[in-house]
Amino acid sequence: MPSGPLNGLKVVEMAGIGPAPMCAMLLADLGAEVIRIDRLEPSGLGAPQERKYDLLLRSRPSIAIDLKQKNAVDLALRLIDTADAVIEGFRPGVMERLGLGPEVCLARNPKLVFGRMTGWGQEGPISHAAGHDLNYIALAGVLHAIGRKGGPPTPPLNLVGDFGGGTMYLAFGVMCALFEAGKTGKGQVVDAAMVDGAASLMTSYFGHFASGFMTSRRGENMNDSGAYFYDVYECSDGKWVSLAPIEAKFHAELLERLGINPTSLPEQWDRSSWDEVKARLGVIFKTKTRAQWQEELEGTDVCFAPVLGPDEAPNHPHLASRKTFIEVDGIVQPAPAPRFSNHSSPMPTAAEAPSPENSVAALKHWLPEGEPEALRKSGLFG
Repeated sequence: MPSGPLNGLKVVEMAGIGPAPMCAMLLADLGAEVIRIDRLEPSGLGAPQERKYDLLLRSRPSIAIDLKQKNAVDLALRLIDTADAVIEGFRPGVMERLGLGPEVCLARNPKLVFGRMTGWGQEGPISHAAGHDLNYIALAGVLHAIGRKGGPPTPPLNLVGDFGGGTMYLAFGVMCALFEAGKTGKGQVVDAAMVDGAASLMTSYFGHFASGFMTSRRGENMNDSGAYFYDVYECSDGKWVSLAPIEAKFHAELLERLGINPTSLPEQWDRSSWDEVKARLGVIFKTKTRAQWQEELEGTDVCFAPVLGPDEAPNHPHLASRKTFIEVDGIVQPAPAPRFSNHSSPMPTAAEAPSPENSVAALKHWLPEGEPEALRKSGLFG
């Protein structure tokens, strides 16, 4: 049985891709009992990949059923009847057409939290249009701000829309609604839209734009690669390091360690001089390898870190000491986060492809004894 701070929480996840599965993973990693209802045809982006490599599907079992069949919908409703929460990431209206919409589910289970993950939201002029992370952060004003001076907007992986603006706001919303349901006995729908979440992540920057501290010109501001004291520098071996000594005392220590006389530089916040100082630092960092700069600067107050690849990060002494990465079924991957003082870090389990046998095992704690096997014999599971 699961262990962790969410032990005892029961969640039904409707199969999807991206932010909703990651939300289910976070809950399962921390002890929730999550069951995933898969399609008979695997959901995904079409790229062939063994199931165990889809790390967002770890730590929970799944069943594969055809929700176009009444007996499959009936099973889904029975699971939802005993669940604390449902997570789904379909376009608006899909769950309703399946007979699994929030009105139906909440009528049967009034304490249910119905978490809905979409790109554009449940309502609005383009709520039914297709889209992906890049589109959502573009509309929210995020993408425009990311990129270097004179260059185009740069896609920041799909971390900002899918996982930052999507997963985290869905998880937070579901847990908020569960908190309220625990007090009132009344569930509700959580409408988590990636466009809303991505906009919310920009809150502080909208303040900076309004005050004039930041401009809308990409790559000319403090946090967007405009400042020499918040950027990356190439080393003599072609590898990179990151610097972020924003505060005056950290900035002063950087100059001291690099052997730069502060009086030889313009004032730190003189934006007109940033390109000039950046070029000067670029020459300095090209004189040594990344490892040499780590030896000199890592662990100091100059706000330094090497730029590590995903093949390097798990082996860094700091991350290794914290066990930030773990190995599950031969695959190195991030460990569950955050950590709790009352619980040891749970070990995730590898994702397994749904099968009739796995479906029977998955339903062991959801249905009366003997019924999962009877459903298998009926041919319900794919």
